[in-house]
Amino acid sequence: MKDAILESGKVRLRPIMMTSFALIAGMLPVAIPVTESAKQRSSMGIAVIGGLITSTVLTLVVVPAAYSYIDRFQRWVMRGFGHLMSHEEGE
Repeated sequence: MKDAILESGKVRLRPIMMTSFALIAGMLPVAIPVTESAKQRSSMGIAVIGGLITSTVLTLVVVPAAYSYIDRFQRWVMRGFGHLMSHEEGE
């Protein structure tokens, strides 16, 4: 499972980063207020850029880590309660 997580991270890293960088670069003109009227929209641009950075970190770090913890917990439960299930099937 660890090898699968690492391999998928290697395969998906480049497309995810390219997409995130392109979207962030596209939102920079909105986030940097140049004129007086653009100052009203700058907070929206900053919020979108923050959301993109957060979603990228969640996609690349938190989701695979959570998956490995859930898998470990599932294996622990099956080790602890697996003998109970085998007794029920035998009856």
